Amino acid sequence: MVDRFDVIVIGSGFGGAITAARLAEGGARVLVLERGRRWTASQHPRGPTDAWLYQQNSPAKHNGWLDLRFFPRMIVAQGAGVGGGSLCYSAVLLEARPQLFDAGWPPEITYEELQPYYAKVRGMLSVRPIPSRQLTARARLLQKAAAKLGYSDRFTRVPLGITFDKHWNYDRDDPLGRQHSRSFVNQQGERQGTCVHLGNCDIGCDVRAKNTLDLNYIPLAERHGAEVRPLHIVRRIEPDGSGYRVSFERVDGERLISGSVRAEVVVLAAGSLGTTELLLRCRDEHRTLPNISRQLGKHWSPNANFLTPALYPHGDQVKQGIGPTITSALDFMDGSVNGERFYIQDDGIPNMVLNAVRAKLASPALRPVAWLLERQLRRGLDEWNPTRNVMFWLGQGIDAADGELRLRPRFAKWWEQELDLKWRVDKSEELASTILKMQERLSEATGGQLHVPLFWRLLRGMISVHPLGGCGMGRSRTEGVVDHAGRVFGYKNLFVVDGAILPGAIGCNPSMTIGALSERIADLLLCDRGAGAAR
Repeated sequence: MVDRFDVIVIGSGFGGAITAARLAEGGARVLVLERGRRWTASQHPRGPTDAWLYQQNSPAKHNGWLDLRFFPRMIVAQGAGVGGGSLCYSAVLLEARPQLFDAGWPPEITYEELQPYYAKVRGMLSVRPIPSRQLTARARLLQKAAAKLGYSDRFTRVPLGITFDKHWNYDRDDPLGRQHSRSFVNQQGERQGTCVHLGNCDIGCDVRAKNTLDLNYIPLAERHGAEVRPLHIVRRIEPDGSGYRVSFERVDGERLISGSVRAEVVVLAAGSLGTTELLLRCRDEHRTLPNISRQLGKHWSPNANFLTPALYPHGDQVKQGIGPTITSALDFMDGSVNGERFYIQDDGIPNMVLNAVRAKLASPALRPVAWLLERQLRRGLDEWNPTRNVMFWLGQGIDAADGELRLRPRFAKWWEQELDLKWRVDKSEELASTILKMQERLSEATGGQLHVPLFWRLLRGMISVHPLGGCGMGRSRTEGVVDHAGRVFGYKNLFVVDGAILPGAIGCNPSMTIGALSERIADLLLCDRGAGAAR
């Protein structure tokens, strides 16, 4: 097996898949190392005993769909598999607001600078809003609430990376039947189908209507010679002559087998937590990259994610679990409400997840989450049908981005280090309160009752599906870990290309902006490599 490449990419989410595709297109010999599996539609977790969870401390035994990290006052959810976060994201592809880049970002990064790269991502992921005649019951509920509160002009159908059939509608017989999904071959030669509103966007689309990265950028990379190795967990990066040696553990059954590969260029794209932790270990534990900026781990943000359920005791208003997970939003990014900038989106939960909560979940690893959700919704689950009467409002906004990721001794195993998050809501509490108040108003305007999460009420804790920062961009090593082109300060040919490089929250679903930044960095990297990339 070849152990030397031009470029090694660690991770296959938006940063890794895009970088790998563009560099391979440019002629580089690219290797992608991905910690998770390569999933197929038939392997998506569905039953209570399926591979739902990825557990960092036992990846050989538990290499499932979702990686849940528990920190004091924060739970972070992230995808695991070829395609990274695109596997479990809701396919919302909003651009960041132009004003976001006016402060806190390197001067080279502007909204205008990113426009051609946003366009590239839109083209690759076939981005479009849901057809208006296919709006879900949840979206119509949000639209109704907006009208009652005088916010109709703020209601919008969000851009989605989902393929729709304009002829599909809820009025046909058995509208959710898979037989209504129209099969087609996409521009990368992958067979997909059109959306039939099954509601499983976050746990794997049954008809491949959601444009996950394993259906576009990854096949593009492979068509140009890139090699993708799933179930490879990178443990260390160290300088090696003119390049780097990357050491990993490969999952083989229930064993881990050590190995290493070399490359001139290494691109870290393991996500905010994964990339930051790997660099922290290389700097402070292995001491193979001791000169990384002291800004490493700082300015971490949960993107002010705030998911709050509302219970509707009368009528079939919500139809939870039917339709794409998110299709609409109210846009308050102008700061007109208490000076805070945020979105409120309709959010869906797959029926099987709600039923799993009701059954207390079979997986012991999920019991803390199940307990919190059940405590929050117990009365509603006992009295009403959660697939009809539970609405989830998803808030996200511009928070203080003052979290810090760091290593600390593991409890009961003090000689081992684990990733820790130092985060408090103090500087973002006004934003959280504003989001909660708006969610309450939306609920009351439509006959619902908001149930503030117990995690927030007791601990001021949050759950984030959009972890950002830790390796922020800056003009120098005193400001950030990387420059505007993703280059790690102090190390030649070492790059970070994922959500870790964002210097703060962006207030909306971040995938589109991470994608645009990745397209730009890949473009610059190819220019820098010049003829060397074609060897």
